[in-house]
Amino acid sequence: MLPEANTVSMQNELNTITSSMNELSARITHLVETEGARMDGDVYTELVAAERTVGALLRRLNRVASRVK
Repeated sequence: MLPEANTVSMQNELNTITSSMNELSARITHLVETEGARMDGDVYTELVAAERTVGALLRRLNRVASRVK
């Protein structure tokens, strides 16, 4: 078990990373939704794949953050 100070520091870091990833996810989603129809098919496909990857990463980060308490 981590000492309390290290746990708080790790929780703060995970919260910061998760917040940044949430912003990134929202920006990618916005781009897909607003510009997707005008994108080349390959670009759109890759951007949607990136959107899914970021979503998966966020779920993993949230699982980790919920265990560090």
